[in-house]
Amino acid sequence: MDEEPTESLWVRIKGSTGAGDIIAEVCYRPPDQGDRADEALYRQTGAASCSQALVLMGDSNHPDICWRDNAAERKQSRKFLECVDDNFFLQVIEESTRRGAMLDLILTNKDGLVGDVKLKGSLGCSDHEMVEFKILRAARRAHSKLTALDFRRADFGLFRDLLARIPWDKALAGRGAQDSWLIFKAHLLQAQERCIPTKRKSSKNTKRPPWMNKELLGKVKQKTRSLQRVEARAGNLGRIQRNCPSSQGSG
Repeated sequence: MDEEPTESLWVRIKGSTGAGDIIAEVCYRPPDQGDRADEALYRQTGAASCSQALVLMGDSNHPDICWRDNAAERKQSRKFLECVDDNFFLQVIEESTRRGAMLDLILTNKDGLVGDVKLKGSLGCSDHEMVEFKILRAARRAHSKLTALDFRRADFGLFRDLLARIPWDKALAGRGAQDSWLIFKAHLLQAQERCIPTKRKSSKNTKRPPWMNKELLGKVKQKTRSLQRVEARAGNLGRIQRNCPSSQGSG
């Protein structure tokens, strides 16, 4: 199935010795972009995010998204949020960039990869705020002896219990998306340290997340194939309906 064209530019930033490359994607999503183009962009982004440090930036044109509640009114905006969640992206913009709406976004799949984010006013006749930020290449870890979480020996019962004890409504009251994430991450890491042991990990498979085992990887691939089959059937059904002559009433 041919991919729908998308307005995106991909750049590979070569890493220094001992550091991996970083992929930067600049994307413009027109307000009237269709579902097929959205899905094509999400597939491209997801594939890049699985094996690379990724920074995704651009105008998403999803003004109805509430990043504080991770919710949206429109179906296309909710699908975009699903892509963000599925790829564990962190959205680092916290202020509106155009007429009270947060349209211009910076997403990354590596905590600490993007920093010093500033809005700098508009450029020329544009009514969008300029966004200035730095890609912190030092956030990439060197290929050496690593430790990985050993989920097979984890105590998930205690893990859930520790997180359930936290009064989240009080802890996150009045917080923005970034502050809420930092608070949640701090509690999560504390529970992780107590409940999930670590193990030595060789460097040959460092591109795959440590929690992505063979069983989970197989299910992800199966989900992708099923989605492609559904999209193909939907396309075929649409062509059949267009080619089918309308019924004529008897005289």
